[in-house]
Amino acid sequence: MRFLTRCFISSVVLLPATAHAVKLKPLVDTRLRYEHVDQQGFANEAEAVIARARLGVEATEGPLSFLIEAESTFAISEKYSSGLNRKTLLPAAAGYPIIADPENVELNRIQVQYKGLGGTVATAGRQRINLDDQRFVGAVGWRSNEQTYDSVRLEYGGVKNLKIDLTYNWSVRTIWGIDGGARGFVNRPQAMNGDNVFANVSYKFPVGTLSGFFYRVDVDEVPVALQRMSSNTFGARFSGTRPLSKAVKWTYTLSYAHQQDNGTNPLAYKADYFLAEGFIDINALKLGAGVEQLGGDKRVTSKATGLPFAGGFAFQTPLATLHKFQGWADKFLTTPAQGITDFYGSAAYGWKKVGPFDLITATAVYHRFDSDVGEIHFGDEINLQLQAKLKKYTFTAKYADYRRTGISSFGGDADTKKFWLQVEWAF
Repeated sequence: MRFLTRCFISSVVLLPATAHAVKLKPLVDTRLRYEHVDQQGFANEAEAVIARARLGVEATEGPLSFLIEAESTFAISEKYSSGLNRKTLLPAAAGYPIIADPENVELNRIQVQYKGLGGTVATAGRQRINLDDQRFVGAVGWRSNEQTYDSVRLEYGGVKNLKIDLTYNWSVRTIWGIDGGARGFVNRPQAMNGDNVFANVSYKFPVGTLSGFFYRVDVDEVPVALQRMSSNTFGARFSGTRPLSKAVKWTYTLSYAHQQDNGTNPLAYKADYFLAEGFIDINALKLGAGVEQLGGDKRVTSKATGLPFAGGFAFQTPLATLHKFQGWADKFLTTPAQGITDFYGSAAYGWKKVGPFDLITATAVYHRFDSDVGEIHFGDEINLQLQAKLKKYTFTAKYADYRRTGISSFGGDADTKKFWLQVEWAF
């Protein structure tokens, strides 16, 4: 497969040159963020001031383009565990909560792309991939170090309303950066190598878009915790928007998926995923509610012995942009063995042209987290955000408050408060 990949890349690069002039587009994306975390069980509160910059260039000539982009993350204040630094080695009694932004300098993206042949886009190299709502495959844009994919991707849109999106991925470049795996943290690698396939086919109807998808994750890494990410997931998603009046519109989404082990996964399991949500926009007001469930399987067995696996296992989405889902406190980045059901409601309001700002938006979200198996109420969470846009600048203040109910039900299940202040500038 890697030989075929190299052949594909060579064929793209060697396509006949055209007489088009080369156009250069600079790529600049910078962010300065303050983050504070207060988590029960740790002696200290974490504080970080992180500067992140992405600098690159895209050269385009006719249907061909070449893009290269570097990424740098620098800790101005480092009173936190990054997941890899020395503070991560401290016991909780003397330690700090994790803020998953380790210092880093790396090649974030390098890709060649061809656009043409009736709506065909072919991309080869290290690239950003966000599929649908990023629930299964995403770039983890919230963290300072982006997750990118060493892949060959083919997108076809030559038939009206139909889109076909196929990707073969051999390495996922994680948020842990160049020091991934340092100091014995092998479960936080720089890259996860394997043979991954992402297939997504969608058709747009008058009432919405229906998508069918298949995602194969087959991790080659040695640590068992990473091997347990190997799975086959297939499902469908329907999403659409309908106007109810000139000032009111309704947005709705339904999704179902089934997942089971594959490849190097040492466990044999099956689990289901379900999402139903709706939003109503009334002028500048947006109200929403939904339920998302990542199912648990209590009949899990070990492939090596055939015996039941104590504790069970649940539906996992290791390549997702996880911060978008199940609360901003990030308590459920790994689905608990009992599975999880998230009931949520949200309200947002936007003001246009306020003083010097183009747009100011206030958002509030409430989550209730229950298990799928065992009737456990994990806890509740409140999320608040105020965001303002001024030309190419975006200013954000953000807060998350997770309150555990009863005893700890999974690793990291503790009362947690997080607060962020940040400014972004992109060109």
